[in-house]
Amino acid sequence: MSSSTAERTKTPTIMPRQTMRGHTGSVRCAVHLADKRRIITSSNDGSVRLWDLKSGAQIGNSWHDHGQTGVRSIALSPNGKTVASGSQDGIMRLWDVKTETVIARWVGHADYVRAVCWSADGERVVSGSNDGTVRICAVKSSETILGPIKTGHEVVSAAIYSPDNTKIGTGGYNENALKIWDAKTCELLITIKHDSMVWSLAWTSDQKKLISGDYDGWIRIFDTATWQQIAILEGGHTDTVYALALFQNDRLLVSASGDKTACLWNLDTNLPVGPPLHHQAFVHSAAISGDGKLLVTGCSDGDVYVWDIHIILRDAGLEDLLSISGVSANKHVPSQR
Repeated sequence: MSSSTAERTKTPTIMPRQTMRGHTGSVRCAVHLADKRRIITSSNDGSVRLWDLKSGAQIGNSWHDHGQTGVRSIALSPNGKTVASGSQDGIMRLWDVKTETVIARWVGHADYVRAVCWSADGERVVSGSNDGTVRICAVKSSETILGPIKTGHEVVSAAIYSPDNTKIGTGGYNENALKIWDAKTCELLITIKHDSMVWSLAWTSDQKKLISGDYDGWIRIFDTATWQQIAILEGGHTDTVYALALFQNDRLLVSASGDKTACLWNLDTNLPVGPPLHHQAFVHSAAISGDGKLLVTGCSDGDVYVWDIHIILRDAGLEDLLSISGVSANKHVPSQR
């Protein structure tokens, strides 16, 4: 047995604890609210929806805005009060979570808005589009303050802020590359070539690593001090890595793929944890709850799944991956059983 599959053999086939049905198009994104009881999802059906994690039921009506088409990306503000969304109509919207209404519309992109990300201070939102550009908007003024940045990507599939707000990472098609930009001047700092389109990015909270997922199913880890590749996660996916999600202690990674699986990764060892989480369709999104208890995945068949991360890790003998600041995982994340 190879070392790359050793951790996977410790648990049997895993089933989701909850399935949420209601979207009529591919579920592109999901975020957890701070109350640990609700999530918000977005879909190609043109809606944003609020769900109860315990019952699996949709809460209230779907969120729609006039003229809004497929919602490709959403991101929750650091204070948890506002959702930024990017749609196929090229418009980025801000939604008030409490009132479930649009409070701002930002125009400028000429094609799909595929990626949105808040700065850590909550003052700006970066967006990446099929038009090959990135824009940075100020939340208070609702104005584009930087951009459009012509990235050189024909399509921008990923755009994220570094945790200290000083840099922006972008990934996309033609060029097949990960690019790092100065967040204040829009200066291109470095280009890191890939063999295929970069679909997803995740920056560790300590800023030491940047992780990319690509069209061919590879997950690569880069040292941000040197921008050298330091690891490739093996034994995982055979198709596009559409989404990456990191737990807040930087030790647990989740990847979602077109091979109809999501995978958990131990970043202490760069090995997979347990078997893949199997789905019936492409997995486009993954979101880990703030306390590490739950994983939510969204599929191209319109379904949303909830998975018990703590039980998966407990059965694999890896509960410590959910420890935060020396607090034991048993105290921080009690069993759901």
